Amino acid sequence: MLSSHVALAQETEASGEVEEVVVTGSRIKRQDISGVGPATVVTDEQILNAGTNNVEDVLQRLPASAGFGGNQTNAYWTGNGYGTAQVNLRGLGINRTLVLLNGRRVVNGGTGANSAADLNMIPTAIIGRIDVLKDGASAIYGADAVAGVVNVITKNNFEGLELSAQYGMTDEGDGEEFSTDLLWGVTGDKGGFTAAVSYEKTGVVNLASRAPCALGEDAGRLVCTGSSSTIGGRAILPDGSQINFNQTPGGDGDFYEPYDPDKHNQNSNPYLNAVSPIERLSTAFLADYQVSDNVRLFGELFFTHRESEQLATPGTLRNLSISASNPTNPTGQNLILARRSLLEGGPREFFQETDTWRAVLGLDGKLKGDWTWEAALNWGRNTGVDGMTNIANLQRVRETLNTSVCSTAAGAPIPCADYLGAGDVSQEVLDYILFTSIDTGGNEQRSLTADVSGTLFDLPAGRLALAAGVVYREEEGWRNPDSLTVMGVANTNQQDPIAGAVKAKEAYVEVSAPLLKDLPFAQNVELNGALRYSDYDLFGSNQTYKLGLNWSILEDLRFRATYGTGFRIPSVPELFGGVAEGNLTTTDPCSNYSSLPAGSVVRTNCAASGVPAGYVQLGNSILTTVGGNQDLQPESAKTLTLGLVYQPRQIEGLSLTVDYFDIQIEDAIRSIPGSTKLAVCYNTPGMAHPFCGSDQFTRSSLTGEVNYLSAQPVNTGQETLKGVDLGVRYLFDLAGLNATVDWNTTYLQEYEVMPYPGADPIVFDGFIGGGNGGYPHWRSQASMTVENERWTGTYSVQWIGKATDFNAAPGDIGYESPDVFYHNAQVAYNINDKARLSVGVDNLFDKKAPFIQSWTDGNTDTMTYDLLGRRGYVRLGYKF
Repeated sequence: MLSSHVALAQETEASGEVEEVVVTGSRIKRQDISGVGPATVVTDEQILNAGTNNVEDVLQRLPASAGFGGNQTNAYWTGNGYGTAQVNLRGLGINRTLVLLNGRRVVNGGTGANSAADLNMIPTAIIGRIDVLKDGASAIYGADAVAGVVNVITKNNFEGLELSAQYGMTDEGDGEEFSTDLLWGVTGDKGGFTAAVSYEKTGVVNLASRAPCALGEDAGRLVCTGSSSTIGGRAILPDGSQINFNQTPGGDGDFYEPYDPDKHNQNSNPYLNAVSPIERLSTAFLADYQVSDNVRLFGELFFTHRESEQLATPGTLRNLSISASNPTNPTGQNLILARRSLLEGGPREFFQETDTWRAVLGLDGKLKGDWTWEAALNWGRNTGVDGMTNIANLQRVRETLNTSVCSTAAGAPIPCADYLGAGDVSQEVLDYILFTSIDTGGNEQRSLTADVSGTLFDLPAGRLALAAGVVYREEEGWRNPDSLTVMGVANTNQQDPIAGAVKAKEAYVEVSAPLLKDLPFAQNVELNGALRYSDYDLFGSNQTYKLGLNWSILEDLRFRATYGTGFRIPSVPELFGGVAEGNLTTTDPCSNYSSLPAGSVVRTNCAASGVPAGYVQLGNSILTTVGGNQDLQPESAKTLTLGLVYQPRQIEGLSLTVDYFDIQIEDAIRSIPGSTKLAVCYNTPGMAHPFCGSDQFTRSSLTGEVNYLSAQPVNTGQETLKGVDLGVRYLFDLAGLNATVDWNTTYLQEYEVMPYPGADPIVFDGFIGGGNGGYPHWRSQASMTVENERWTGTYSVQWIGKATDFNAAPGDIGYESPDVFYHNAQVAYNINDKARLSVGVDNLFDKKAPFIQSWTDGNTDTMTYDLLGRRGYVRLGYKF
């Protein structure tokens, strides 16, 4: 049993005959289980010791993970992917990390037209190990492997029956988690069959229990800010002044007063979740049959059903014109109801129900000598239904304000509504204007692959091995929003339908050539190369290649290097996604700009663009336009890694690794967050930046609020990422106990995004927040495991380095987050040869998430930090 969460891929010596295997990052079978590129291996024992029900928890704690990725404690899952789990290697984006299952692609998951696979569609019980290749691999696996590869390898040749169950909760008594796993297998002379079933159900954690209110800085202190969508209604009069109507349900319906955000803003946190409930059933069935001595038939079938929910704030009515003559308007003036929360209807609830299928059918066998072949058909389909309750039909809202068609009479088909004042919206009006939206969508993937592998001939230093193959792949995605959402009359994020498909024909060849062996300073020198030709129906042809050098300088010192090119075409949602709108967490640099030093660039620009001197951003979100861009072109990448592996003979069991990585992406496909666009624009003298154009954002001439903001994907100029991975693994004897230490660290030296050719780069390394996720310079994970025949104990520490807020200014509270350390511990006891009891605690010292000024939720960056606090669990497993 190794470490609790991660272990460095180790260089192990073969003893006796070792079966040749396929290593992630290569198609050539070899005895050396270590590839040329840097990799992390997460074993089934490590997942067990982690005490987690989710693959995402293990992978997102890897030091190589960063940036934006979906998980259960993060409300900002990427496009229509609520409830899915993703990994973001290097922080380059979930769609640049290729997910494989037994070396084959996995269909994207979510509720339609998605960009990444759902990691949790694979039953935990059947996972044998997870290989994480932290190196570009487009020449080996095709598009999308720009940042690296996550390859989930299932257990095979399993015999027997295993049952296990786990239950846990937080210190607060919420967030209950229950899971149960079954694994059963039989093997025989002709083949075998393995089946796995995993069931998981998690409870809800309300956001207000962890963050009672949304915080913002005021006069050097943190205060509750709240949403400017007030329960009484915030209105704008013809002279530009703002008023707010009665905030007390049942109070004076004609009362109004000058709007005061401290007094009137709504606390949204009770209507949001820190953890959203999920119920998931995952199954897997694997079988193989030896048709003849040289031919084997194999198959895989996976099915996952998931139901998930997220709580949302009550719906908001925006920019409703109410005339002076309307009987509900006590002001005697025409007004615009800027924002009014429909608290009377209760909070909204998102919900999703998805089904994901995956089937593989193939043949493999032996040819002459050591040559082998394989042909397989891979099919995957994901379908989903999602929706939201308590959505207002804006057409009907307008009807309830039109006194020529509405009526105050009991039972009127169109009731008249009073939206000015809390509690004034009647149940009859709510029944008339509110509805539940229903959206449908899905993803489908089909591919046919054929591969051969074997020895071409022998060289003085060993065999010259080759692998080659052809691939035909089709991928499509679709999403059909509710008709009222498409029409734009639904009071929710407007969306257009999405439908698109891409097809690819590919061929590849890979060669492994031993050059030198058993020479001074060249114990073994091996050159690896791969070339891939791809032809896409939408973008034409492209070639990618990769070169690798594996040089054992001495018996205990090895140098490894890879250089390769990558290629990624836009995904279906990036390319075909219809325009949609959403309220995204965004920081406006002009908020309270009058307090900035005179002559500062931001103050000068805000004043010059007509923002009122006393302007303060109302709330922390801005309605933002997102969606696809059919003008996108493919992006290309160049990846260099240089590394050393040192295993000193004097210290048995010790392995040290260091790897430098350098990734350059040209024409990078990226959505620049709204906060970043605004910050760059207003920090540019004279607002002479393309981000300042009217096609990027506009402001209200009355209030100064941003009323249009675009974050649609574009081909940026270039992305540059550089850093170093460090690894230490040590197996030793500790007072008669077997002990293992694993310590992995990533230093992010540089990550810059050039938004267009010739522009100043946007610096990501060392920064956090603003909807980007976290990019601290340092991330680390260390663990120690000690064991004997009965007991196993694991203690791990995760370190997230300090980082600067993307959008805060020096001196602001939350400008820089501190170093954060999370401690986890588990003890397992083997009751007998069949039963095992485990008890564990995560976040042992109840470390609270630091305040981030441009937070995503809960006043912190939920993509980076733990919001839940200390939690414990108990697990019982039994083998029959």
